[in-house]
Amino acid sequence: MKIFSIGILLYLLLTNVSAQSFVYQYDFGEFANASSFHINPAGYLFVTDTGTDEIYKLDTLGILLKDAGGYGWSEGAFDDPTGIYATTLNVYVCDKNNHRLQSFDKDLNFVSTLYTRESSNEDERFGYPVSCAVSRQGDLFLLDSENNRVIGFDLFGNFLRNFGGYDAGSFQLSKPLVLRTSGYSNIFVLDKNDIIIYDSYGNGISSFPHKGLINDLNIIFNNFSASCDSMVFINNASSNDELKLVQVNLTGFPPMKDIVSSLIFNNKLYVLRRNCIVVFEK
Repeated sequence: MKIFSIGILLYLLLTNVSAQSFVYQYDFGEFANASSFHINPAGYLFVTDTGTDEIYKLDTLGILLKDAGGYGWSEGAFDDPTGIYATTLNVYVCDKNNHRLQSFDKDLNFVSTLYTRESSNEDERFGYPVSCAVSRQGDLFLLDSENNRVIGFDLFGNFLRNFGGYDAGSFQLSKPLVLRTSGYSNIFVLDKNDIIIYDSYGNGISSFPHKGLINDLNIIFNNFSASCDSMVFINNASSNDELKLVQVNLTGFPPMKDIVSSLIFNNKLYVLRRNCIVVFEK
């Protein structure tokens, strides 16, 4: 197991060693309380808004192309949409308080619902899902915050495995917040005090302490970004199972204290705030 010392990691987080600068370009959006976002390979942004219980599809210039949802428990409605993940053809949304995951096509037309909280198979039950991602093989992984574990399903919704629970030893999750998959099929989970990396079979690979300094992470084409309320970090590591987080210099825009998430796409850094998205360029 590869574990960075807390002292070294905190040094990297709190300084600008080898920092890269991104310059403000423009901002867009009028969200009530944005909670997560993702971008698909075609370059369309998808945002969840817990203030309106809606999801939005926008292009990278900020033009709103489609919205869907609204409060409720019927198909396509939400009660606290907290996590979103987009592929070329599909969009997956964690409908937290309805204990389900809903899938849509790329134009936000409802496709299906995954709900297992009342299943007879205890291993596949999940409640209060908060984040999800799809692997290169097409398997779907989600964070079960009710049981503090990861649950995997195949592309047809059949249960595969769960991991990160009480039997995971040093790779046990305590309060999982965000889950992402890398291009190498590894699974990154942001836990309360650590970033934990698993392989696609649920075996623990590495654990990197952040001591509560990170609130969110994203991986787009192996471009890793992490953030807290006022800072964004990127990974300068040379391999998939290492993390060397370096703070990004954001220039040309007033300091932010309400950063929700960030992602890098085509050399641009997209920073999600509660009410808008701010775009910076390297």
